[in-house]
Amino acid sequence: MPKPKPAYRIAPSLLSADFARLGDELKAVIAGGADWIHFDVMDNHYVPNLTFGPMICQALKPHARRADGSAVPIDVHLMVQPVDGLAAAFADAGADLISFHPDASGHVHRSVQAIKAKGCKAGLVFNPATPLDVLDWTIDDIDLILIMSVNPGFGGQGFIDSALRKIEQARKRIDASGRDIRLEVDGGIKIDNIRRVADAGADTFVAGSAIFGKPDYKAVMDSMREALKG
Repeated sequence: MPKPKPAYRIAPSLLSADFARLGDELKAVIAGGADWIHFDVMDNHYVPNLTFGPMICQALKPHARRADGSAVPIDVHLMVQPVDGLAAAFADAGADLISFHPDASGHVHRSVQAIKAKGCKAGLVFNPATPLDVLDWTIDDIDLILIMSVNPGFGGQGFIDSALRKIEQARKRIDASGRDIRLEVDGGIKIDNIRRVADAGADTFVAGSAIFGKPDYKAVMDSMREALKG
């Protein structure tokens, strides 16, 4: 019998934050109820655009805490090639979860093991047209699957509906594995579609412009949680 899905998590993406006020933005989104903080790391090589490096992660890490002092996990999504060097640097900078694209690594299993050896949880990321086949050989070793519902490289894109089928397929694989693996979705997540994404099997939701583009971060996340209740 499949295990019940874990509690929902909302992971605001700093890609849509005001970079001139990044520390304040981090604190504001945590005060608003963020469960995780999502770092979209782009290298202007594997994807267009250039975003955050490990030094920014290291600078923000001490501020990724709730009012009660508990830490908010830093969820790093590497859109870089090669993977291993930056994965190690982000682990040293304080990342809690590090995910990468299998096609960006020469040796996927070795990259997963290198991340875990640093004490971080490891995840694999699948672009809209990338099949899930690599999970046949890696699902026993990973902690997170991230389904891209947009093409990586830019924030503010619209949700690609075919991602729902991939989320369903990933959920079946997770349930069959019997393991505690997070199923995260990134791209175009908004109040009006988050329930559909959850119904397909997701339990963790990355949202950028849907949160940071609004005047009240807490109100948006509260509305997302209400939608998730169904």
